[in-house]
Amino acid sequence: MNIKFLWSGVFALLLIAITGCSPWKVHDTSRPLPAVITPAEQPGRPPSDAVILFDGKDLSNWVSEKDGGPAKWKVENGFLEAVKKTGNIRTKQAFGDCQLHIEWASPAEVNGASQDRGNSGVFLMSKYEVQVLDSYDNITYADGQAGAVYGQNPPLVNASRPPGQWQSYDIIFHRPVFKLGLVVKPATITVLQNGVLVQDNFEIKGATVWKKRAKYSPHADKMPLMLQDHDQPVRYRNIWLRELPESKNK
Repeated sequence: MNIKFLWSGVFALLLIAITGCSPWKVHDTSRPLPAVITPAEQPGRPPSDAVILFDGKDLSNWVSEKDGGPAKWKVENGFLEAVKKTGNIRTKQAFGDCQLHIEWASPAEVNGASQDRGNSGVFLMSKYEVQVLDSYDNITYADGQAGAVYGQNPPLVNASRPPGQWQSYDIIFHRPVFKLGLVVKPATITVLQNGVLVQDNFEIKGATVWKKRAKYSPHADKMPLMLQDHDQPVRYRNIWLRELPESKNK
C-alpha cells in the first residue's frame, strides 16, 4: 500500500470536513476518478449499477408490510398490480439515499373522483410518500394529486397522462439525519414525472400522515421502499434503484 497516497487521501477528507473546501487543484490529475458504469441503451431502463426491484416476473424482492410474509399483489404481463385489502408491500432490502425509477398506471376505466381514482403511493424509507393518483382531468386537493409529497407539497405542474397509460417517476432522495433524537438535516426529494420536474429538491417536513402536520421521529439510516394498497388496482413496472453515496456534510 502506498502510505503517502493513503495519508494524502485522509488529509483531503479532513480538510473537506473542517473547511468545506476542496483539497484538489483545478484539473488535478491526482484526484480520484468516478466509478465507471454502463448506462442503459433506452431511457428509463436500469444502468449497470442498479438494484432491480421488479423485473416483470415475480415479487421475490418484496414482502407484505403487514406481516412480513409473501407479497400478495398480482403479477401478470410484466407488471404488478395492487390487490384490494391485501395491504402494502415493501422491499426486503433497506435503502437510504437513492435514485429511484418506477413506472405506474391507474385503471383505464374511470371509477370515482378525487382521491378515489387510481390512488396509491410510493413511500421512501416506508415513511415519506410521493402520491400516485389519476390526476388527469380529476380535481382534488393540491397536496394530494399525482407528484405531490403527500400532505406537504403540491407538484410544480400537473404532468399526468390519461388513465390507463403508463407514467414514470424518477426520484432523487436524500434521507434525514438524526442526532440525539432530533432531526439535524431534513430529508430532501426531487421528482420528475414523465420527464417533467414536479418536485425541486423539496425539504420534507416529516413522515407522511393523513390530515396532520408531518413531523420526524428518529429511525434507521436505511429502511425499505414501500408501495401502498389503497383498495384500487394501480399497476407498477420497471422498478429499479441506485444507492447513492452519503452526502459528505451528514
